[in-house]
Order: sequence, then C-alpha cells, then structure tokens
Amino acid sequence: MMDLAIYKRRKTKNIIGLFLSNFAMLLGIAALLSILFVLFYNGFAAIDFNFFVNSTPAAGSPNGGLANAIIGSLMIVGITTLLSTPAGILAGIYLSEYSGGNIFGSITRFISDIMLSAPSIVIGLFVYAVYVSKVRHYSGYAGAFALSLIAIPVILRTTENMLRLIPVQLREAAFALGAPKWKVSINIVLRAARNGVLTGLLLAIARVSGETAPLLFTALSNQYFTSSLNKPTANLPVVIYQFALSPYKNWISLAWGGALLITLTVLLLNIIARVFLKENKTA
Repeated sequence: MMDLAIYKRRKTKNIIGLFLSNFAMLLGIAALLSILFVLFYNGFAAIDFNFFVNSTPAAGSPNGGLANAIIGSLMIVGITTLLSTPAGILAGIYLSEYSGGNIFGSITRFISDIMLSAPSIVIGLFVYAVYVSKVRHYSGYAGAFALSLIAIPVILRTTENMLRLIPVQLREAAFALGAPKWKVSINIVLRAARNGVLTGLLLAIARVSGETAPLLFTALSNQYFTSSLNKPTANLPVVIYQFALSPYKNWISLAWGGALLITLTVLLLNIIARVFLKENKTA
C-alpha cells in the first residue's frame, strides 16, 4: 500500500510538472508567433520597389526607402567580417593548438568570456571613448570596429571548440610524416573543422547584424547615401530605432520593413549555420 501511495504521488507530480512545462512552452510559442505575425503583417506592407531603391525620406515626405541604410549596413558588416574573421580564427587556433594551458591562453580565454557577456552598449561606449571622441566625428569604420569586438569572441570560441573535436590521431599522423605544427594546424586540423568554423562565422554575423547600441555611439546615421565609411553612415538598426520613435506614419512603416528585413536575414544565416553544423557532425 505504501509503494502504491508513493507511485500515485509521484505520478501526480509528474503530470503537474508536464502540464506546467507544456503550458510554459505554449505560452512562449504563442508570444513568439504573435510578435512574428505583427512583424510580418506590418513589414510586408512596407516593402515595395521604392523600399530598395530610394534613400531615407525627410520628415513628412511621402516617398522614400531604406536603400542607403541597407547599403550602409552591408558595408559595415562586410568590414566587420574582414576584421573579425582572421583575428577570431587565428586566436582560436592558438588556444586550441598552442596555448597548452599556459597563463597567456587562460587570460585570453577569460577575456573572451567577458567580452561574450559584455553588454553591446558598453562596447559602443568604449569605441566612442578611444576613437570617435579623438577624431571628433562618427564613422562607419568606428561602427565596424565596435561590431568586430562583439564578433571576435564568438568566432574565437567556436573555432577553439571545433578544433578540439578533431581527433588527436589526425595530428599525430601528420606529425609522423614530418609536417611542421603550423602546417598541421592550418592545412589539416582547420580544414577538417572548416564547416564548424564557418558556422561560428555565420553566427557571429547574425549576432552583429541587428545591433543598435554600438552603432548609436559610433556610426550614428546619415539621411543620404554615401560610399565613404569615414563619415556618419546610415545603417538599418539605427534607422529602425529612429523611425520607430518618430510621429510620422511613413517612417514607422519603413521601420517595420527594416525590422522584417533584418529578421529574415538573421533567420537565413541561422538556417545556413545549422546546415553546416549538421554536416560537420555527420562528417
């Protein structure tokens, strides 16, 4: 009788726990779907041909688009990728293949963990203090530098983790053939983990694509199209932030369109990253 009572009590607790867990899951999914519904409903209504070919309109102007902000974001994210990719990958190779638990490797790993958890607005203020305030003007280069400080730790830790998954026998086989360590690290180990490393790169790009706070203190924005990154540069996150707070309906509509564009871009990058990660696990 005692065992039966314990069984019934545990079964009751299990049912309650499953119910609460499923309820919380459904609640979260419902909130997410409601956000996506509003985003897609308002975003698609704002996207048309002018959205991609016209620059941001003046206050109260009925016509306009986000062409300058889209191009500006592509340039800033492109420079960010060029800056963060080699730094993150090389640092990841060092931590995985050369640090050997020394003090410098431990410090590098500790700083990387701090940067991973640091609020992005702190990164923006740091770049503002060390660069923008010295040159006395905002610029797309400053924005790319700030975003690079956010992307490098992501690429670094992903690269390190992926390289550690490569069997040590592969390294030993290359050493037995007389290959130097740097060549083994680059041509053997890194090549074997290329899908995982590329996954980290895509996740880092997705991470910085929608960042607004660092760009408010570095790149700021520009109402007109510019091909120079050495001046305030229009970008989607800041334009969305500014237009969403405005009293003009066309600006708010463009903000919805920009938010949808960033969401779809990040979603696509995450899907591609998961595909590469899946291929890396099955390889």
